[in-house]
Formats: sequence, C-alpha cells, structure tokens
Amino acid sequence: MSKSVRIGLIIVLFMMLILIRAVVQPYFYDPLLDYFKHDYLNAAIPELDFGAYFLNIFYRYALNTIISLAIIYLVFYDVKSLYFSIKFYVLAFVVLSLTLFILLKFNVTQNYLLTFYVRRFLIQPLFVFILLPAFYYQKLKVGDRRPKTEV
Repeated sequence: MSKSVRIGLIIVLFMMLILIRAVVQPYFYDPLLDYFKHDYLNAAIPELDFGAYFLNIFYRYALNTIISLAIIYLVFYDVKSLYFSIKFYVLAFVVLSLTLFILLKFNVTQNYLLTFYVRRFLIQPLFVFILLPAFYYQKLKVGDRRPKTEV
C-alpha cells in the first residue's frame, strides 16, 4: 500500500472518530453526559439503567477501539504493535469498566472527578493518542531491525 493511500486512510479514520464524538447524543444512552455538563457538584448522580448504560459504553468503546487499532496498524504497519494494542485495549476496558461500575453502584459522589475521568477514558478515543507517541518513541529508541516487506 502506498504511503499516500495510508495517509488518506488515517485521515478518514480520524474523521470517523470525530464523527462518533459528534453524534453521540441521540445514538448512545448516556445520562451522565448532562450530569457532568451541569451542576454535578451539588446534584446527585442520576438513576441509571446499568445494563443499557454499560452496553452503550461497550459499543462506543468497541467502535473507538476498532478505528484506533486500524490507525495504529496503518501508521506503523507492524503486527506486534497491533497485538500489544489489542491486549492493552481489552485490559483497559476490563479495569476501567469495573472501576466505573463500582463508582456508580456505590454512589461515590465525593470522587466525581474520578468518575468523570474513568468514564472519559471509556467513551473517548484517548488511548490512541497515548499509544501512537509511545510506539513512535519505541521505534526511534529500538530501531526497526526487521526487514521491510510491502504487502
């Protein structure tokens, strides 16, 4: 695949991430969106349908993850980086969703910022912005000692 095609696909994939973020309100169930936009310091966490809420978080996380994995693969064209990223995303989802469930189930309102940021890492594609520079730095430090093969 030529470099210009890869760059074009990467741009399209980033636009898809932006589109998911832009159309979140009508398509994904997220009552905490309005809660954190308004008076979250004084208001109680709204009632949640935990099944629907975590299913929607999973859908959003899965969409962002698939697009992010495609971006990582197209940028580095490396299967090892892709496998590491898959493991990272799965582990991050398990840890963050369990943390969010515990925070919401036991109504830990004193740590509203912790709830906010755990939720943010689940619903926004922040990990791609962490992994891209990390893989790039690793590539610079270790160097690419493998023979290059074009597919």
